[in-house]
Amino acid sequence: MASFTALLSSTTLFLLLLVPKLSADPDQLQDFCIADTSSPTTLMNGLPCINPNKASANHFTSSALSMVANTSGNPLGISVILLTPQILPGINTLGISMARIDMAAGGVAPPHTHPRATEIVFILRGKLIAGFVDSTNKLFSHVVKTGDVFVFPKGTLHFLQNIGGNTASIIAAFNSQNPGSFLIPFAAFASNPAIPGPVLAKGFQISLEEVGKIRMGLGGH
Repeated sequence: MASFTALLSSTTLFLLLLVPKLSADPDQLQDFCIADTSSPTTLMNGLPCINPNKASANHFTSSALSMVANTSGNPLGISVILLTPQILPGINTLGISMARIDMAAGGVAPPHTHPRATEIVFILRGKLIAGFVDSTNKLFSHVVKTGDVFVFPKGTLHFLQNIGGNTASIIAAFNSQNPGSFLIPFAAFASNPAIPGPVLAKGFQISLEEVGKIRMGLGGH
């Protein structure tokens, strides 16, 4: 019995040691893997690598996040530029990414989740409300301003709203090169094919007519 208990304790410790390794993208097996953006192979976890002998410093730098984006064409008043391996080939397989978010006064990043990454945001300028909801439906919300940071744990429902009078700019970092994003309003009401109306009506406790109005407003079917 004592030996079984010791084995169980050893197994538990082993599994606990594995948890950090499973929390983000897999570790790379080489110094770097510059993304071959011209490769026709797309159905893989990451992108194929170019010959490392052809790597240069240009593969590891980008100015894509340097300029304030135009938010006027977006009904949410927001523009997001995500550093993908197509923009910055050197991040391929490194398990990281960044984004620039520009948000007009009153603009909002609606409730959404990133299934593959924790997100941390740094406020370049502006005043915003940042918040997330945990698995017990508890809201963690705070007013953040220039120079502040806020963390959204992996997979949690979270949002940002610009409550200042001017355009706000944010830099976001992720522990995945492809964090993914589920915008809850669009995922629920503008999916293709559409989620059955009665499911949404029951789930959100609204009428079928209201489901239709929301769908039309979000460009759904």
